[in-house]
This record gives sequence, structure tokens and C-alpha cells, in this order.
Amino acid sequence: MTAVVELDDVTFRRDGKKILHGVSFTVREGEHWALLGPNGAGKSTLLGFCGAVTHPSSGVVRVLGETFGRVELQALRRRIGHVNPRHPLRSPLTVREVVLTGLTGSVEVPSRWRPDADQLARAGTLLTRLGLAHKEDERWPVLSQGERGRVLLARALVAEPRLLLLDEPSTGLDVAAREQLLTTLDGLDDTHPDIASVLVTHHLEELPSTTTHALLISRGRVVAAGPVADVVTTEHVSAAFEHPIRVSRHDGRWSARA
Repeated sequence: MTAVVELDDVTFRRDGKKILHGVSFTVREGEHWALLGPNGAGKSTLLGFCGAVTHPSSGVVRVLGETFGRVELQALRRRIGHVNPRHPLRSPLTVREVVLTGLTGSVEVPSRWRPDADQLARAGTLLTRLGLAHKEDERWPVLSQGERGRVLLARALVAEPRLLLLDEPSTGLDVAAREQLLTTLDGLDDTHPDIASVLVTHHLEELPSTTTHALLISRGRVVAAGPVADVVTTEHVSAAFEHPIRVSRHDGRWSARA
């Protein structure tokens, strides 16, 4: 399978402090990765590489076949879908308009830009698949947090990216909304079988059952990386979080208890 994200012996320094220490991993087409670890472990920095927003201090980063240092990152970002529940929208755009901003890579709809018929149809199809067809004309401020999460997923998918990034997508969701979002993410295996995804979370309960691989990181170092069943274990999770944690899995979903 084609490599979508490749990190080779990557380090990162900020204000003279080393944040990442020689991280290597590869995400391939159709794989769904989870980045797991405690606060301050380096997950957000790793996601920054995947999203073409952060340069390494040393090592090699390739995203969608493009090597950092030899590609214009802003153009590369437009080929990546990104779901961030802290989406900074302030205007009362409609649901349809929010989804369409995924085509322009902007928060607001550009003043002179108009979607064509195919783009409008694509947005409508995604909203239907995500159970939001009846919300197309609703305004962003009146949506529930769960509805916003699904709208942002549609926004990330409308440009038909090969890579989807999910930055703690369950933030602020109640249990019902979280489960609805995870069911939607599991459905990507059927609707977008070739897309690769990278999801960041602190909580094992927030992993979709279709997660194929995981990377556990602690203090900027990889504790374990590879197929999810080999990585998300009591031993590895306890080591990453530096606390005894019992990991279990039932019906494809994980849970953790001290």
C-alpha cells in the first residue's frame, strides 16, 4: 500500500528544548492510526507534521509523497482533511457553507468564490451520509456540539483528501454524541475505503473500532508503534502514562482502568 505519511528519525526542538526524540512511523493508504499518550507527550507536534504545519528540527517528513523542505506547505495542506472541534468560526454560516469552506481551506467563505454544481452536490451527499441533510440551512451557532462534529467531518471530506486528521474529535461531546461520531468514523471504511486517518486522543474509549494501528508516545519518545492489538496493551499503556492501567477490549472497543 502507498505511504501517505512517513516520519524518519524526526526530532523537534522548541525554545531550545527537545520535544521529540527520533520518532519514526509510516501511515499507509487505508490505515487508521491513533496517536496516544499523556498531556505534553508530543502528540500535537506529531499531528502538526501530518498536517504540514510543522517543520522537523532534524529527520525526514514526507506527506502525500512530498518531502518537507522541497514542497510549499500551504498548497500541501489543502490536500489534507482536518477535523478540529475547536474550529474558530465566528460568523453564523449555514451548515452547507461550513462544509464548502473545506474546498477553499478557509474558515469563512471567500467573498468572490462560488461553488460549482458538482461541489454543491458533493457537499449535499456528505451531509446526507452523515445524517445532516435536514440541517443544511441551519446556522452554525445553533448546532449542538455533536452536530458540529459531524459537520466538521463533512467539511474535511468534501475536498476528497487522501489523509484525514482528527484532533481529539470527541472533545466536548456527551456519551450519546461521542458514540454517534465514532459510528460515523467507523463507516468511513465503507464510504472512503482508501483514505488514511490519524486520530489524536488521551482516552482509549474514544478510539473507533476500525482503528488499525497505534503509536504510543511519552516524553517525546515512542513507547510502541504498529498494529493496534500489539500496541494498546496493559504493559505499553502503563509505560506511556507512567501509571498502572489495565486495558481491555470488548466488541472492538477499548477501555482502561487504573
